[in-house]
This record gives sequence, C-alpha cells and structure tokens, in this order.
Amino acid sequence: MNVVIKVNDEIKEKMIEYYKDKKRDKVIPYVVFQAQEEDTVITMYESGKVMFQGVSADVDAAMWGTALENTKEKQAQRKKEEEKYYYCTSVGSDEVGTGDYFGPIVVTACYVPKEDIPYLEKLGVGDSKKIDDSKIKKIAPEIAKKIKYRSTILTNKEYNEKYTKDINMNKIKAIMHNKVLYQLMTEENLSVDYIIVDEFAREARYYEYIKEIPHIQKNITFMTKAEDKNLAVACGSIISRYLFLKEFDKICDEIHIPLPKGAGSDVDKVGEEVVEKYGEEKLKSIAKVNFKNTDRILHTLIY
Repeated sequence: MNVVIKVNDEIKEKMIEYYKDKKRDKVIPYVVFQAQEEDTVITMYESGKVMFQGVSADVDAAMWGTALENTKEKQAQRKKEEEKYYYCTSVGSDEVGTGDYFGPIVVTACYVPKEDIPYLEKLGVGDSKKIDDSKIKKIAPEIAKKIKYRSTILTNKEYNEKYTKDINMNKIKAIMHNKVLYQLMTEENLSVDYIIVDEFAREARYYEYIKEIPHIQKNITFMTKAEDKNLAVACGSIISRYLFLKEFDKICDEIHIPLPKGAGSDVDKVGEEVVEKYGEEKLKSIAKVNFKNTDRILHTLIY
C-alpha cells in the first residue's frame, strides 16, 4: 500500500525530528530523508510530499495529515462517522510509553456509558498527549472513580525479554491491548455499541499478532487518532499516562537520577550516567535496549 500526503513546514520539521533515529543511510536525489518504522518505509521529498509504503502505510500517514484525496463529500462523511463513535456507549483502549526509552509500556481499556460523556467532558478529558502531566495527575483519579477500566504494565526488563526478531513492538502492543479489552468485557459482562482501539496496525495484522493467544477479543473497530474521536479511548490514554508517570517516578527515585522522557539526545547523556554509576545491566533493566539510544550510549563509554 502507498499513501502520499502533503505537509507544511511545521509538520515537516516535526517529522524530521521524529524519524531522526529511524533514518536509512542511503542518499536519494530530491529526498530529505527516508526512514523505516516497523513495516512502513517513509520517504520525504523536498517538495513537501511524503510517501508511506507498506502494510500499515495508511496508519502511519494518518499521524501526520490527511491523504491528498480529501473531497468535501468525504469530509462530511467522516464527520458523520466520528460523531457516531463519540456519542455512544463504548469500550476503548490506548497505550503510553512505546516511544520512551525509559519507563514502562502501559495499556488501559476503559468503559464509558453514553450517559457519562457530559461528566467526562466537564473534567476536560481528551488525548493525554495534549494534556500536561499536572492535569493528568489531577483528573486521572477522578476518571478512575467514575468508570470501569483495566490496565496492564510491561516493565522494560520484561519488554527486553520479550522483544525479538519475531516479536516486535506492535505485536507486544497487540497482546497487551487484547488482554485488557478481553478482561474488561468479560469480567464486567459489558454490552457496548463499539469496542475501539487506537489503530497502530491494520486489523488483519493485529489479529495475526495475537492468533496464538487463548482468549481473543473480537468485534473491534480500529481507527487512527481514536483518542480524539472517542472518550473511552481518551480515558484509556489518560489513565495509562497517569500509571506511566507513577512508575517513571519510582525508577527515578530508585536510581536517584532524574530521567528524561522520550528518546532524544538528552536521554543519551543520562543513559551514560546510569551506566557509569550502576553498570550496563542496570541500564538494560530500566531502558528499551532495542532503541538506537543504547548503541549511542554504550559506544561513547570507555571501559
């Protein structure tokens, strides 16, 4: 599958920063960069067009913009669809921590009955990436009191043990999403209009990832930017972020070093400090070692 979008200068700079650790070394005429993320190859041209190639090309492209084919009719149809998924009784799940070198991966599924939507709107529920951490810490406990949810936390020690050539990040996420969705739906015996997952893989690939799991949650609706379109997913995003922050703070307290979030150059510097103070094994217990940060951290140290 090929998807092409046109980006402005602001989005262009954000994409360059986001994909800087995933760039390919090859130099191509009129190409700003070419990168690969999981199953998708991303090529940015000097013209501002960006091509996504691969099984999940449409999913990755949707992070940054709308495909060039975008008529008024399609816009109206999309708005109608989005309202259907917003004003409903639903279960939704979202994850946090997959882009952070330090800190766990957290996935939460939430149940939001239609009648609770006004309460959640009043709290200011939305995508956790658009809410600062101080507000997350304030509203997440209120959400947790109001609605039913299930969360699962994967430490980086566990992540490093699971991550292999055959078990990538998306497969790990699929297993975690399935776990909390199945638990919530069966343990609470819920009846909902929709079960929604913030799409990180095509539906067929998602179910391929979890085909060996004994209990599989079916009838899922996958959509990009679901945290903006459905409050159950938004709640999952907020509670996941809240739990991530608590676990992140525990790690900082344990090693007495303030850790940065994300996977930028500041992370490399702190990673070197962790290794110098506690050794390489400690780094491997609190960081996702398959990230390129690990090579940069270990290669700069002299033993």
